[in-house]
Amino acid sequence: MISRQTITHPFNRGDYVVGAPTPPRWAADCPPGGGEASLQEGAVPVPEAVLAELRAAATAVHTGRDEVVRRTRDWWAGTSIGETDGRPATPDAVVVEAADEEQVAAVVRICAAHRVPLTVSAGRSNVLGAALPVFGGVVLDVCRLDRILSFDAESMIVEVQAGMFGDLFEKELQEVHGATAGHWPSAFAISTVGGWAACRGAGQLSTRYGKIEDMVVGLDVVLPDGSSASFGTHPRAAVGPDLRQLFIGSEGTLGVITRLRLRTHRLPAYASGLAYGFATFSDGLDACREILQRGATPAVLRLYDAHESGTHFGEPDTNLLLIADEGDPALVDAAMAVAEEVCAGRAPVTLDGDAVLARWLDERMIVGKSGDGFAKGPGFVADTCEIAAPWSSLTALYDEVIAAVESVPGTLRASAHQSHAYTDGACLYFSLRGDVERSRRREWYRAAWDAANDVLIRHGAAISHHHGVGLLRSPYVRPALGSGFGTLAAVKRALDPNGIMNPGKLGLPGFSEDL
Repeated sequence: MISRQTITHPFNRGDYVVGAPTPPRWAADCPPGGGEASLQEGAVPVPEAVLAELRAAATAVHTGRDEVVRRTRDWWAGTSIGETDGRPATPDAVVVEAADEEQVAAVVRICAAHRVPLTVSAGRSNVLGAALPVFGGVVLDVCRLDRILSFDAESMIVEVQAGMFGDLFEKELQEVHGATAGHWPSAFAISTVGGWAACRGAGQLSTRYGKIEDMVVGLDVVLPDGSSASFGTHPRAAVGPDLRQLFIGSEGTLGVITRLRLRTHRLPAYASGLAYGFATFSDGLDACREILQRGATPAVLRLYDAHESGTHFGEPDTNLLLIADEGDPALVDAAMAVAEEVCAGRAPVTLDGDAVLARWLDERMIVGKSGDGFAKGPGFVADTCEIAAPWSSLTALYDEVIAAVESVPGTLRASAHQSHAYTDGACLYFSLRGDVERSRRREWYRAAWDAANDVLIRHGAAISHHHGVGLLRSPYVRPALGSGFGTLAAVKRALDPNGIMNPGKLGLPGFSEDL
């Protein structure tokens, strides 16, 4: 099968602590000590009297600069650019560890009473700066909320605390309950269940199991005033708007997700794989569209352009499409028969599907694989940008984003693959790489992102499919949402009138700025 495997942490080194975030690989390159902050200006201090209240309410409070840097470090390239130059991203804050939902609520009430900015943090695997405390104040670490609370075997619904790490969550689901969530993001073992929901994440088998918003049937939230609210649990409803979806993707700007109730699935016992090579990326997209619109939903439907086909699979002369599925044999075989019929008449190359699938399973969690083949000097920068759009726009978006990024001086290469697909459209996952003078890394980085997002906004594409917004995408949210941005701002004003919750994210105002 595709998803069931020996579940181990992918970076199992001496500095890895079970149930705690794994430091980014680049963290070892940071100079000792630390200069001025690279992403903070005028951080809000936490007075001693408030610190005393926090110590009485929570399990632990950390105020040392080095400890704060370590406990706020994430996987975003924007963080690494500063830190590898000796300028930590957000060193001026206080980290508070909560052990249960009552402590979470107490910390939020304290911050609300004293109008102190509060940023929720857990696995810190985010690649956009979503959990960085850019306005200082309190960082609320919820990693101690780390248990499965119940499992409804008849309904296949699991209730889990938001701070549980993905590998430990899936391991217990499989070994104790014989179930799987089917959610396998690249950051699987360094991300938490609550983080998946907060950033509206997707796993690599999403065509079979859905994105995280398709899995959540209920959740509990501590609101910005410190009160608690529970939403769900039901498969569908018509009782006003679906308020669960208000908090999925909210990135901690509307409240703190403390527990979730998720759909799960029986463990699959059967899997099958196919692989084909197409003359053009556009031809491959057309085949993906046809497969889905005929009703097949294989767990994996991933199309790589020629560059990524070469770096991932050693097939640089084709645009490789991997198709794989798992589940009931009758359903899997039917879906794969549709895929085989579609591709047989369109793809000039047929590859060994089992071998391609095996290689993908071995290497799919390797971050930055598509950057292979480039000499990486001190000014090398690499990042990814995942977007979504209708099928009718995807070929133009692929061509124009690649051209726009490669027109930025210093760009080495832009490439892409199609990673998640639906009957009406798909996600394109771009990889960007540049090599400039070390002092110009941030300048190139923003220019490349600006170039890509100019194209996306012009085409009306979703500027994110599953990574979220964080800091990096915040400047693009208002033009991307257009007239809809006012609705988002109105919800923020209603729930968080003092603007304390994760200020400056989702394109919303920073702390003390008018909402």
